[in-house]
Amino acid sequence: MPEKSITLKNLFIDQKKCVGLQFYPDKIIQALVKELPSLRYSEEFNMVYVPNNKETLDLIFNKFRGVAWINCNHFFVNRTITGTNEAVDLKWFRSRTHSPTYRSCPEEYLQKLELKRYSNNTVKTYVGCFEVFINYYRSVELMKLNEIDIRNYLQKLIQEGKSNSYVNQMINAIKFYYEVVKGMPNRFYSIERPRKEHKLPKVLSKEEIKAIIANTNNIKHKCIVALLYSGGLRRSELLNLKLSDIDSKRMLIRVNAGKGNKDRFTLLSSEVLKDLRIYFKEYRPHKWLFEGQFGDQYSAGSVKEIINAASRKARIHKAVSPHMLRHSFATHLLESGTDLRYIQTLLGHSSSKTTEIYTHVAVSALGLIKNPLD
Repeated sequence: MPEKSITLKNLFIDQKKCVGLQFYPDKIIQALVKELPSLRYSEEFNMVYVPNNKETLDLIFNKFRGVAWINCNHFFVNRTITGTNEAVDLKWFRSRTHSPTYRSCPEEYLQKLELKRYSNNTVKTYVGCFEVFINYYRSVELMKLNEIDIRNYLQKLIQEGKSNSYVNQMINAIKFYYEVVKGMPNRFYSIERPRKEHKLPKVLSKEEIKAIIANTNNIKHKCIVALLYSGGLRRSELLNLKLSDIDSKRMLIRVNAGKGNKDRFTLLSSEVLKDLRIYFKEYRPHKWLFEGQFGDQYSAGSVKEIINAASRKARIHKAVSPHMLRHSFATHLLESGTDLRYIQTLLGHSSSKTTEIYTHVAVSALGLIKNPLD
């Protein structure tokens, strides 16, 4: 492979797609670049550029074949379809009502999310963030917005005290439109991201968990809370459980297409199994393990409200979320001596580094350390 290289970049100049060319100064490359048709220089991007069309791209590859390597990593889309089994549900989007002046997410944005098979949670996050952004610039055509406009908007979010996580979600939603929907990968490669926050997970004690379960209103609510904790389940994973996913013979729960489209097995508590049998006789669910009033899938909001109500009745004076039950499951396993690799498998983490965060909140190991003052 030749040592010389040229990196192609997606640029949008004067309302037109362009191909930016980045390379180290070299007499041969400079001479060949000057032969490209309609060549111009951008002071804003500090690089030369040509029109983005098939003829020009073919000419670039032919002209530099054997002379320089064409780096296209920042130019062509290279994201694979996730292949999730979860069907994208856009009913919530179609049924919304807004004022006539509200700027809704473009149809092509939704179509691309659907074709890429993003999860429903990601779809709602991207659409929600992007609509907030485009309504801030309601009177400006989307393709006329540039890096300065986006950077000013992100600065506004930071000044308003938005979390780093929210700002990063907003960047992802904006970049998805310009780089994936409009086919200009890494067009906004210069947009700065806030530093990733490294917060410790919040956990509950075993006594608090038992108190929450004991203060649920009925057997259905009890099973929901107990399953979230005893299986280390994410809320979406609980809602997607079907009757066939409860394997009482092997005492396992099958989690289908969890986060990252990964299937896994996790633990089924014998106590929870007893309650599930009582629950099944009383409620007789058909498709989903937990169903709404009309047999549809149980809602995420209802799960949160169940936990909030039970926590209040248990007099737990802290905000308790469904995910805290999952964190508590992992922490309690670690404190009881379970190998970190097994916990990683039960949680469905791709990397052991993600699971290692629980070593910072497990108190059993800390209790063995003698304080220097003592």
